[in-house]
This record gives sequence, C-alpha cells and structure tokens, in this order.
Amino acid sequence: MKAAFRNGLRRWISAIAHLHSLSSPSCPAPPFSKLLPPGTGALRSRTRTRRPAGCLAMDSAAGAPGLGRATPAENGTPREEKQPDAPNGVLQPPRRAVQGGTPAPGQPQPGGGGTEVTARGREDGDASSEEPGQGRREEALMAELSELVQEVVKSSSWWERHGVDICIITLSFLLLPAGFLCLRSAHAIPFLAGIVILGVVHHTLTVKGSHLASHNALTESKSWGKVWALFFIELCAAFTAEQATYNHVKMHHGYTNVIGLGDSSTWKLPFLNRYVYMFIAPLAVPVLTPLVALHLLRNVKLKTALRTICFMLLGLYSHYWILLHVSGFRSAWSALLCMLVTRALLAHPYTHVNIFQHIGLPMFAADRKPKRIQLMSLGVLNLPRNALLEWSFGHSLISCHVEHHLFPGLSDNMCLKIKPIVSQYLRKKQLPYNEDSYVSRLRLFLQKYEELMVHAPPITELVGIQ
Repeated sequence: MKAAFRNGLRRWISAIAHLHSLSSPSCPAPPFSKLLPPGTGALRSRTRTRRPAGCLAMDSAAGAPGLGRATPAENGTPREEKQPDAPNGVLQPPRRAVQGGTPAPGQPQPGGGGTEVTARGREDGDASSEEPGQGRREEALMAELSELVQEVVKSSSWWERHGVDICIITLSFLLLPAGFLCLRSAHAIPFLAGIVILGVVHHTLTVKGSHLASHNALTESKSWGKVWALFFIELCAAFTAEQATYNHVKMHHGYTNVIGLGDSSTWKLPFLNRYVYMFIAPLAVPVLTPLVALHLLRNVKLKTALRTICFMLLGLYSHYWILLHVSGFRSAWSALLCMLVTRALLAHPYTHVNIFQHIGLPMFAADRKPKRIQLMSLGVLNLPRNALLEWSFGHSLISCHVEHHLFPGLSDNMCLKIKPIVSQYLRKKQLPYNEDSYVSRLRLFLQKYEELMVHAPPITELVGIQ
C-alpha cells in the first residue's frame, strides 16, 4: 500500500514538474524536492537536475564568483551574459602563471581568462551577497589550513622558527670585514670579490633583515622586535621604520591587490619606457630610498623624525667612513661611487621581484575583495628557488611568497617548511597556487609593459619593503 502510494506521488510530481517546464521560459524553481517523503533521495536528485532548454544548471553555480548570469537563448542554446566593466577599473591583464588542480564549478579559475572572470565577478557583486555559504566556506578553509600550519609550527624547534634566519644574518655580518678588506687590493679579482660580498651582505641586511623585522619574525619578543626593526630598517636600509611597517604590514598585506590600498601602485612609473624601467631605473634605488624616507617623515611625530634622521645618517656615514679609513679609498667621490655600486648590486632583481609577484594578477575593489585565503591565492605568485636571491631576500620573498602572505608572522625558514602543506592544500581545495619562472615573468612584463605598468590605478599608498 505504501509502495503504491509512493509511486503515485512520484508520477504526480514528475507530471507537475514537466508541465511547469513547458509553460515557463525561465529555470524551474526547485521546491518540488521538498515535497518528497523520506527515502526518495534518487528522485530528489533527478528533480534538481531537470532543466528546460535555455537554462543553466544553477544549483552549484548560482551566485558563485566568476560565473556570468545565464540568459535564455533564442534557439534553446545557453548564452552567458557578459558582465559590464566595473566603474573602478579592475585590471585584468593576462598572466603566465602555472597552477595546480582543475577548478570546480563556482570556484576561482586559475588560468589567465578564468581569473579575469573571477575578479570581474567580484567587482560586479560580492560573492557573499549572492551565495551566503561561499564566504563561510572560505573562512572554514582558512581556519583548516591555519590549524595544519599551527601544528607544524608547534612541533618545530626554536632553531627552525628563528635560529636559521638569525644564523644567516649573523654570517652576513661576519663577512663585512672580509668585504671591506678586499677593497684594499689593487688587483681586479679581490676588488670585485669585495664589491660582491658587500653587495650581497647589504641586501641581506636591508631586505631580508628589514622584512623579517617589520613582521616581528626574528624574535618572539615584541620589544626586541621593535629594536631590530629600527636597526635593520633605519640604520641599515636608510628608511623610516614606522612608515615601512604601516605601509607594508598594514596596507600591503591587509589589502593585497586591492585597488587604492595594497595594489603595489608605487612600483609603477608610467613616464618611463619598459627598458629604462626594467634595466636602468633600479640603479637609482639606493638614492631614492632615503629621499622617499625623508618625504614620509612629514607624516610622523617630530621626535620620531629626528630619531629616524639620526639613524639614517649614522648608517650612511658609517659606510662612507669605513670605505675611506679601512678600504683605503682616497677620495670622497670614489667612496660614494663604491657605496652606490654595492647598494645597487641586486637592485634589479629587488625591483623585479616586487612587481613580478603581484602586478599582473587579479585586482579587486575595496568593497568587493574576496576572503583572505582566496585573496592571497589569487593575488600572489611564487618564483622558483634561487640560492643567491633567497639568501639575500629570504624565502618569503622568492619561492614562498604565497605562504608568506597567508602567514606573514612566520620566518623565512618556516615559510619554506610549510610550503608543501600550503601548496598541497590549495590544490586539493582547487584554489589557485600561482608559480612562474623569473625569465617568464621578465618576458611577460617586457611584452605587456604598457598594459601592466602604464595603464595602472593611481598611486595612493607607499608599499614599502615588499
């Protein structure tokens, strides 16, 4: 008796659904499945997937970011309505990133065209407003990944968390006397060796040291963290610690690739052509850095400004004095020229790294940015392992930049340790994990310079040390 009643009910619901689909040109509403009695899961599934011609199956894709709105076609063929360009000007240049995994419907597309649709979809409407469960899902993914990473951090020793990076910085300090003494030689090879040593040490202290200090990743003590930030950022790098920390940690990391906030706009100089910018302008970085720092001091208190100026002058004059009295330079101009050469030795890769890893990836409006895990997986790119650059800049700026943006408080060595976990997790969850080679990005920026570096959002906030 129950079986006969159930079969009759099924036929009745199927007939009603069929008549509804014939009479309506739009997608049928799915309330029929709610009328089914318990134990009719197969029918519930079939009812959800029945769609008349001219409609897309929107169960899993409705309101998902990156998908266009479906409109009925004249001949019964689904047609996707193009989304209008956002008024804020979302940049979606093509990119040559290699990502793992095949995205599921409704998830961000890791390819060039897919990420373009994703970013434009964010601009047209926030995903959380279209699909409330999407934002909760991304928050749950970030929480799950954080637990996995936290387990690794807790099981790691102090040497792994801080010791390795402190050892690299200490060894760099110990190489300074050898570099200055090599400059005393009248022979070319020892002299060039001194230039290379001092150049690598300078970038290790000013880039790796400053970057770790700005994130308080050198030590677990906040007080010592402030001391190291003043030492590396102001004394060694001739920059202002407060502005560097605010613009890098608060703005760039908090709003990665969000237009007008953390979009790396200050690295774009549209009045320079591609070859001047990529190969000549980096030589001016040692001169521009203290000048920009002095300009930013108008935004800090007088006491802080005086302290910063004193540290900057002490660091620059110490370098100059040692070249004269230890390295044996006989004129001020030769000493200043040596300072410029050593401080600009790795300025080209430093500039390139800062633009390769964010510019050219999807950008978002401030009120339409996705959740953290998707924001970082979409807007950050890893470069391959490189011994020289990772020694001087740190793993977190080269091969572990995605990991660093997801967990900025970790040291370079810890970012390298969690890299397999993060990459496997993002690929497992079908989220982008952007990777590309240095040469490939350089070729892309030379080819697409006008699109990536000239037609850009207006300069708003200084990114600082990246």
